[in-house]
Amino acid sequence: MPRLFDPITLRGLTVRNRVWLAPMCQYSCDEGVPTDWHLVHLGARATGGFGLVLTEAAAVTPEGRISPRDAGIWNDEQAAAWARVVDFAHTQGAAVGVQLAHAGRKASTWWPWADERGSVPVADGGWPTLAPTEQPFAGYDAPHAMTEADLDEVVAAHAAAAQRSVDAGFDTVELHAAHGYLFHEFLSPLSNTRTDAHGGDLDGRSRLLRRCVEAVRAVVPESMPVLVRISATDWVDGGWDVEESVALARTLAGLGVDLVDVSSGGNVRADIPVGPGYQVPLAARVREAGLPTGAVGLISEPTQAEQVLATEQADVVLLARAALREPSWPQRAAHELGVPTDSPAFPLPAVQHERGWR
Repeated sequence: MPRLFDPITLRGLTVRNRVWLAPMCQYSCDEGVPTDWHLVHLGARATGGFGLVLTEAAAVTPEGRISPRDAGIWNDEQAAAWARVVDFAHTQGAAVGVQLAHAGRKASTWWPWADERGSVPVADGGWPTLAPTEQPFAGYDAPHAMTEADLDEVVAAHAAAAQRSVDAGFDTVELHAAHGYLFHEFLSPLSNTRTDAHGGDLDGRSRLLRRCVEAVRAVVPESMPVLVRISATDWVDGGWDVEESVALARTLAGLGVDLVDVSSGGNVRADIPVGPGYQVPLAARVREAGLPTGAVGLISEPTQAEQVLATEQADVVLLARAALREPSWPQRAAHELGVPTDSPAFPLPAVQHERGWR
């Protein structure tokens, strides 16, 4: 049996296969509330056979949104809208996870197809942003340096969002500590030059993430896995790197994190060697910490994805662009890798689509 179609168990959750949908922002919300678009977008991938469907970044506070059109889970109306998506995905056999996020200094920006670029002015629906220091991301407005009260509010907001996620029926939660957003800004010495307890060495720079992991772990059931997405490197000398990522993963394991979803970059402008599977070696290195990892980044073909798992470079693969092109990618992968259609591992299509296999 191909490794792609082995189930994986994290705490009390068994996911039917190791082909997972990566979080991808859709920029299609009003006041952070998911819509029919999210039901169809995520529901189609659940029907298509993905084992775990992860939502886009769901902000834990209004000012934590990447753009005014981003999703949230800071209030009950948003949680109720997510519950509708979760309930449908469950009818299709998929597990569902929510990505809890705060965009930090990269918040309040225009969505990709807007006519403008950079930060959204307050007059146009934007807001002041928060970060470790007043250093801006290139091309964006300068943020406010976070106070102790701001830090405490972010920790409390993650705990409250995690509780709403449980109430909405999500199977797992993922903390977004990648791509130059708030946690990554604190982790990287390029963006965190604070001299207090939340800066300095790795212990200080990882403190906010650790506090939020502990707060989330305290409110979700013991049986619910907690995931963390990281950028394993800034791709810049002197920045956050894979050695610190391995050390962080060891620490996260001790705090009750069950899997690290390994991406890279996004905190500063960098020359990134993008190519098929370019981040897989990073997932393999982080896996040395003894914690399961997910690999993501231009994984597009079934044989390629199977090789990642067969060579034990990661425990799951996450698809993004390939999944946008092909909502039923897991079904094609099962067919191409020779999984018998009568096997329990085969991601059978919905009965309405069964003729596609005759």
